[in-house]
This record gives sequence, C-alpha cells and structure tokens, in this order.
Amino acid sequence: MWIIIAIIVVIIVAVIIMYNSLVSARIKVDNAWSQIDVQLQRRFDLIPNFVETVKGYMAHESETFEKIASLRTSWANANSVSEKANLDGELSNTLKTIMAVSESYPDLKANQNFSELSEELRNTENKISFSRQFYNDTVTMYNEKLQVFPSNIIASAFHFTPRDLFETESSEARKNVKVDFSQKAE
Repeated sequence: MWIIIAIIVVIIVAVIIMYNSLVSARIKVDNAWSQIDVQLQRRFDLIPNFVETVKGYMAHESETFEKIASLRTSWANANSVSEKANLDGELSNTLKTIMAVSESYPDLKANQNFSELSEELRNTENKISFSRQFYNDTVTMYNEKLQVFPSNIIASAFHFTPRDLFETESSEARKNVKVDFSQKAE
C-alpha cells in the first residue's frame, strides 16, 4: 500500500515539476519576444529623427522615406512574430540603403545629428540582433520541451503550443544593398 502511495506521490511531483518547467520556459519566450519588441520599437522611434536629418541632403530618395513611413505603420498593425520579422527585414534593408547612399554626401556625414543618430541606429541594430538570437534560442529550448518525453505528455494535456522562430522570409533581406549614385541630386 505504501509503495503505491509513494509511486503516486512521485508521479504527482514529476507532473508538477514538468508543468512548472514548461510554464517557466513559456514565460522566458514571452520575455525574449518583449526584448525584441522593445528594441524594434526603439529603432522605429529613432527613424523619424534620422529621416528628417537625411531628407534635406537626399531629396531624390523620397521613395525610400515613403517606404520607411509605410513600414512603420505596418509595424504598428502587425500581430504575429512572422509579420514583424518580415517588416524588420524590409526596414533593415531600407536603412542599409540610406546608410550606403549617405556615403556620397560629405556634408551629411559631417552633420553631428546624423552621426549621433547613425550611431544610435547601429547600436540598436546590434541589440536587435542579440535579442533575435536570444529569442530564437529560448523558443528552441521551449519547443524542444514540448516535444521530448515525458514533458510532451504534460504539454499536450495542458495545451502548450509551439512558438515561431524569428526568421526573415524576405529574400531581399539576404541580398547585398545595391546603391546607385547616378541619380545624385545637384
């Protein structure tokens, strides 16, 4: 009789430990996503100042500035990790284009406000990159717990669902930026 009670207690304790481990992993994933979201929002907050600084020097790049405004609006309306990942990739490409084009404007490069904003954006990009990596590592560990025995039984019983990795689906995000200086404003 005592053996059966002991086995039941051990099973109950194991279930509690696995459940708590899954909840903890899910919370870490949510926190990791929050960190990405904070850094991406920081970048979007820096962009209007950056764009205003650059606009006067690169008037012919209005299409690029319109794209940034559109991406910023789309970001505010995006709900899923994959939507935000795609928008992030597009915005990264657009910012790379502006940085590359700015190389042909010595006055712009010498502008202190531009230099400070560029540095802030570079630092933010580094933080975003780290946050993405941390998020993907955390999601991978969480998703692994959902699939390995015996925690997969607990995960299924309590309706834990896998999370998406932060991936850029855009093939454009994987290409080098093409810069054409032939349209340089006079």
